[in-house]
Amino acid sequence: MGQYVIRRILWSFVMLVLVVALVFVIFFVLPGSAGATGENQKYPPVAVRIAGKQPTPATIEAIIDRLGLDRPVPIQFATYIGNAIQGDLGYSYQTQEPVTQAVLRRFPPTLSLAFGASILWLLMGCSLGVISALRRRTLLDRSTMIAALFGVSLPIFWLGLMAVFFFDSQLGIYNTGDYTSLFSNPLKWLSIMWLPWLVLAVTYAAIYSRMVRGNMLEVAGEDYIRTARAKGLRERSVIRHKLRSALTPVVTMYGLDLGLLLGGAIITESIFNIPGIGSYTVTAIAAQNLPVILGTTVIASFFIIFSNLLVDILYAVLDPRVTYS
Repeated sequence: MGQYVIRRILWSFVMLVLVVALVFVIFFVLPGSAGATGENQKYPPVAVRIAGKQPTPATIEAIIDRLGLDRPVPIQFATYIGNAIQGDLGYSYQTQEPVTQAVLRRFPPTLSLAFGASILWLLMGCSLGVISALRRRTLLDRSTMIAALFGVSLPIFWLGLMAVFFFDSQLGIYNTGDYTSLFSNPLKWLSIMWLPWLVLAVTYAAIYSRMVRGNMLEVAGEDYIRTARAKGLRERSVIRHKLRSALTPVVTMYGLDLGLLLGGAIITESIFNIPGIGSYTVTAIAAQNLPVILGTTVIASFFIIFSNLLVDILYAVLDPRVTYS
């Protein structure tokens, strides 16, 4: 087990390096990218943009030298990786603020959004899935699955906009864009976060309920379930055995979804004006702020890879048949 974890950690580092390399190729190598020069471009577009209106060649060249854009791309990449290992993700082109500091400041809102919504959709999705599996082909089962299909079909951006329109503009019980930290005012924080949680939970709970129901029905036909009933176990104990096996795929999906949200829920944060990593990424993309884009990509990749590692370890806890060598 220990050797497996060490091997996975090493591979996780390799994956992070490959992700950063891919982003570097997109922004510094491909024709038309913000950090590359082409046949009809003497200077990188990002340097021209930072220089402002009607810049002189000397100003642009000074910016290129300060940003290191005149160095070969492999040297820039190696320098970035070395600094990133030390926790330095560069500086914002616009504000000159360290990217690490800016991301850490915006991480608590994203963390609040991700964990609150994930707890809500787990409770909703798993509960509805188990109830539907136990009441198969009843009116309750069919109604739940129809509602789940409806939830899966709703685009998150449309659902978020409709929620803001209904609860903010029409009912006036929600104030969009008035985010407050949990530690400064817990009640106000809760009054701001409940609607983004609900919007995310509706979409994800619909997916999880269908998955849990399908897994429960599939496990119900396994030999060990029939053996448990033949031994005279109570139905409550049989359900517990079925649920434990049915949750293994759910853990995998939950790890991926939570990792993605921790990297920034771009659409939800933008709709509800939550100052998290997702909205910060959108602003950086619009301004071609390459260090911020790279930094948020590294952070998002780290959470996704780390969540996958935790999921693989939890497999052995949920399912004793899973072993690592």
